[in-house]
Amino acid sequence: MKAYQQKWIDVLSQTNIPGWKFEALDNDVVIDVPTGRSIKEIADNLETVIAELSLDINLPKERMRFVITNGREELDYVLNPEETDLTTEDDK
Repeated sequence: MKAYQQKWIDVLSQTNIPGWKFEALDNDVVIDVPTGRSIKEIADNLETVIAELSLDINLPKERMRFVITNGREELDYVLNPEETDLTTEDDK
């Protein structure tokens, strides 16, 4: 596991949100939220929350993909995207 990925898991775990689980999967961070939790509600606030939490991370920035799931729906959010994340099939 990369140090940046581990630091994100540590910071997220310190939020102590009941029922939320944080784990590494390949180079990603999986955030498993309770089934009744709305993915849309999380998505609406995600950028603000990530920006605030990132203030506690003093490591060099790396690409990080957060996969947020409630067992029924899934949301991906890429922090510090690379060129391949920003390029669409139409751009090629």
